[in-house]
Amino acid sequence: MTSPITSFEEACRYLDDLQMHKIKLGLEAMRSSLAALGSPEETCPAVHVAGTNGKGSVCSMLRSVMSTAGYKTGLYTSPHLSSVRERFRIDDHYISEADFCRHMETIRHSLDGRQITYFECTTALAFLWFAENGCDLVILETGMGGRLDATNVVVPLLSIITTISLDHEQYLGTTIEEVAFEKSGIIKPHVPLISGVDDQQAQIVITRTCRERQAPLMERNKDFWLAREDNGPWLWKSAADQVILNLMEAEQPNLWQVDNISCAVAAAVQLRSSGFTIGPATIDTALAGSTWPGRMELVEMPLRYLLDGAHNQAGVDCLLSSLPHYRYRHLYVIWASMADKSYGDMLNDIGRVADVLLLTKPDSERAAEPGDLRSQLRCDQSREVQICSTVNEALELVQKRAQIEDLIVVAGSLYLVGEFRKLVVGEVVA
Repeated sequence: MTSPITSFEEACRYLDDLQMHKIKLGLEAMRSSLAALGSPEETCPAVHVAGTNGKGSVCSMLRSVMSTAGYKTGLYTSPHLSSVRERFRIDDHYISEADFCRHMETIRHSLDGRQITYFECTTALAFLWFAENGCDLVILETGMGGRLDATNVVVPLLSIITTISLDHEQYLGTTIEEVAFEKSGIIKPHVPLISGVDDQQAQIVITRTCRERQAPLMERNKDFWLAREDNGPWLWKSAADQVILNLMEAEQPNLWQVDNISCAVAAAVQLRSSGFTIGPATIDTALAGSTWPGRMELVEMPLRYLLDGAHNQAGVDCLLSSLPHYRYRHLYVIWASMADKSYGDMLNDIGRVADVLLLTKPDSERAAEPGDLRSQLRCDQSREVQICSTVNEALELVQKRAQIEDLIVVAGSLYLVGEFRKLVVGEVVA
């Protein structure tokens, strides 16, 4: 597109056309693009968050804490569920269509024919919007990996690595050590790092990188803890601080979030050393009201849907570990996967607990065919398997079959969750 962008629809088409430029890990194009825009990434203090799973949840929780504390807080995450505007948020407000269009035209004009990727473009747009609004803090979620991710152009106040497991092997490597090396690329000299990583091999890589870069390291369950004693409240504590959290009752399913909550609290406490005023009551209040659409999201209307974007083995393991906290008569699972994922083991694991397994395909060129998913199922799996050619077909079938006492899990792909959620709940961004 060579003509100016004058509408939100044109901006979306321009961005979508960048999809033809496949994933390109590296920072040269990002740095030159931002320099042409006046280096907006240098204007706002930042927290940089990487990790295989949990990074979006930690970003969302920390954003809630900082906004509740009175700071204008930008949040940049990916991917989106149904609208690209979901990626850009300041406090409780998503970017407007007008601002999205205006900044996209600024980027198009500044490129002067040079090519960048979809993610590089959205990252540049986020920096422009945050800088224009004078954010007190911005929270940046990496897209993939860390070392060569487009977000890794900032020198943040604080870095966070949530978890490390195998995912995106074609880009990040086939061993935990290789993945840890890529994600440790966000660690900057003398910038504190909070780590929620519990894999020992990954811990070794992170510890070595922090030592080499003289970055203070704070590790979950070594330097800070979140635990509940007897029937009392949950208590987050470190050597110097403690925060009482009343948000989690013993039987609530959000116990799966304990590790993410612990890292988010650690981040809030650490930001005090950068001059932010964040009291324990603020943290408790903010976390109690924090939500993250499509990630362990329970929707009741009146059938109960549990929407979770789990799409790698560690994510599916987490989903499975949470299911005993829910009461249900029958478990329906609506599942889809991307064809470039190694989905066989995950699918069989989820099929083992499902009473009815519905295999479907979201509207994505990358999506695996339901029949191919079926071929990966071992004969000892789910009692009943249904093939649904579209997400809408799967929804209609489960609405005919399920009762209010049942639980309907939708998982395997964020593309699936986004399309399904739009049908059931509507857009995240109104």
